[in-house]
Amino acid sequence: MVRRVAVIGAGAGGLASIKCCLDAGLEPTCFESSEDIGGVWRYTDSTDGRRVSVYRSVITNTSKEMSCFSDFPFPEDFPNYLPHGLVLEYFRMYARHFDLLQHVRFQTTVLSVRKRPDFTTSGQWEVVTETDGVCESLVFDAVMVCTGHYQEPYLPLASFPGIGSRFKGQQLHSREYRDAEVFRGKRVLVVGIGNTGGDLSVELSHVAAKVFLSTRSNTWVISRVSDHGFPFDMVNTTRFTHCLDWLLPSALTRRIKFRKFNSWFNHTNYGLASSKSSKFKMIINEELPFCLLSGTVVLKPNVKGFTESSAIFEDGTTEENIDVVLFATGYNFSFPFLEESVRSVIDDNRSLYKRVFPPQLEKPTLAIIGLIQLTGSIMVGSEMQARWVTGVFAGWNKLPPPSRMMADVLKRKPPVKRNPSERENLKMSFISYVDEIAACAGAKPSMLRLLLTDPQLALAVFFGPCSPYQFRLMGRGKWSGARAAILTQWQRALKPLRTRVLDDSSNSSSRWCWVCLLALPAALSAGFLFSKHPQPGWSPWAGPQL
Repeated sequence: MVRRVAVIGAGAGGLASIKCCLDAGLEPTCFESSEDIGGVWRYTDSTDGRRVSVYRSVITNTSKEMSCFSDFPFPEDFPNYLPHGLVLEYFRMYARHFDLLQHVRFQTTVLSVRKRPDFTTSGQWEVVTETDGVCESLVFDAVMVCTGHYQEPYLPLASFPGIGSRFKGQQLHSREYRDAEVFRGKRVLVVGIGNTGGDLSVELSHVAAKVFLSTRSNTWVISRVSDHGFPFDMVNTTRFTHCLDWLLPSALTRRIKFRKFNSWFNHTNYGLASSKSSKFKMIINEELPFCLLSGTVVLKPNVKGFTESSAIFEDGTTEENIDVVLFATGYNFSFPFLEESVRSVIDDNRSLYKRVFPPQLEKPTLAIIGLIQLTGSIMVGSEMQARWVTGVFAGWNKLPPPSRMMADVLKRKPPVKRNPSERENLKMSFISYVDEIAACAGAKPSMLRLLLTDPQLALAVFFGPCSPYQFRLMGRGKWSGARAAILTQWQRALKPLRTRVLDDSSNSSSRWCWVCLLALPAALSAGFLFSKHPQPGWSPWAGPQL
């Protein structure tokens, strides 16, 4: 019987795991190597040590209503997109509200996690920790690893001849970046056009003499600000659009979305993406198109090699007098504390059953939380994983036998190992994945049941944002405030903007009611269809997503 659970890491996934353990009647002990909670969202000026944190100017890519813990909304006066300071403040509020800090041991490093000799019968783990130079060995019934995937900087220097042997300028990984001031007046080459590469290129353009952004990928750039000024994810991440993506041919849905993206600006004209490409990525950045238009950022193809002070690109062009090369090439994850027999089989998250459980273990008492790439908030996905995992530990949720889990892993696993930049292009559909885990945890909302018992709520769930509160409407862990949170989410999104209120005689609410009434037959059909033919692992995109 699982009682004592070791939680490694006190970031977003670790805090959610502590709370889920408490909800399940388990006894969590969280080990955090630093002096505070927050994980990567706790900003520090220092780049010493192995700890990774966000850069000073970072703003969330997902909005507050789509990123919160499912039973604890962000304060209504918080902006929709948040700087790191407000994210950390929210974590502190969450920890205080649910009294989580008493279960955290700070400045305690986990040195090893090993199976006990009787693991095949007990499923127990021996966890060795170090605090102020003193080592301690403890026995736990289960372990939840919540260290995330931003751990070891990925630097593919071998792919860029001359960067180590000839280039005389400065080179660094985005992990070492804190703010732009130290790059004032310099000519900077940013390698990699993910969200980080785009953000840093824009910020550097305000102080650097010139910024070059090198990419080998077709990239669609979208704005956080969507139709009528609402957050992009609240408008676009809905069960209705998810259903359409499933019903319509993938080629048609891609064409529709590419046309939508190009309605902002023509990506082919900017050298970013072509609608004819089957491989692509998407990033969120409002300022990058203007920087390209104004010439403060210059887009370049992949780097072929370096000389002492120049970068040579695959199209034969050369940029001279490069002072700094900034690699925004992602991260590798690692679990150095896990024993080799477990660590060696986790080469990426698809080595894990549903991206959580190592399937080869005799007892399912080890879970990896947050090692996922989603088209929406990772925090929401991590919390749902933690709810499912603690249900497994408590005996509420059952796993299939190891042979079936292994078969499922092998079916989904790619034939070759991928580097971090390629894994970035393999993000899973947010709704598909969270629904899949919620179904395992008994928390997936039933559209058919909602339509029959609460039509107003059903319409909001189906046509409105697929916000985390939906997964607290029914099943174990049901939250009495979930319905109200769903029906008032648009008001909370608008609240921080009401700093200068203007009269508006248009009655948008009545128009929305008519739209909902007209759409009721479609929602009924979709609810029935999905209840009969669920698609838990399906993703609507043949290519990569946000």
